[in-house]
Amino acid sequence: MNIAEELMIILGISLDIFAVMECQGSLVAKIERKQLLTFCGILAAGQGLALGIGKFISTLLRQSVAEGDEIFLGQVVAAAIFLCQGMRFFLKAWQNERIVERREEKVDVAEFIKLYARTSIFTLLTGIAFGFLESSMWMLLALIMVLTVLVTVFGMYTGYRLGFEHKMKAYLAGGALLVAGGIDVICIHIGKFIF
Repeated sequence: MNIAEELMIILGISLDIFAVMECQGSLVAKIERKQLLTFCGILAAGQGLALGIGKFISTLLRQSVAEGDEIFLGQVVAAAIFLCQGMRFFLKAWQNERIVERREEKVDVAEFIKLYARTSIFTLLTGIAFGFLESSMWMLLALIMVLTVLVTVFGMYTGYRLGFEHKMKAYLAGGALLVAGGIDVICIHIGKFIF
């Protein structure tokens, strides 16, 4: 994959974090920079770790498949992962889960980590897909770290200033980017095996 394709996918999965942080921002009485920095660190480290573990798992899976089928099968799995994640985002936008906006003095960091741990499985799946597509791990880590910090900060401040109403738009945009990434894999990467 080239850097534009990788950026599109990483931005797509990062918009899930934007939506979560927007909801968190809509609840706090005041954004504390120290706590925001903690969130950025937790999320960036978690995203990088999940992506790395996913890429490692794909390496193990590729070793167990016959070499001729490995590339084609891996690319089919990668396309399926991106398309399914995009559909998941569309479903989340359609459900448009409401939260009760009540001001809290501080966000509970332990609860925040539990919330993130449940959603990090999707970053792990993305790492598996990138592993099958033989993407550069260093470039992926750089992209995910930068985008995670940006969407965390922007999401928190958007929620603080405007409430959580923009999370549906974030899910729709993320879903569109992930579906576009899945279609890209089908057209460009899988297409060369078929045609």
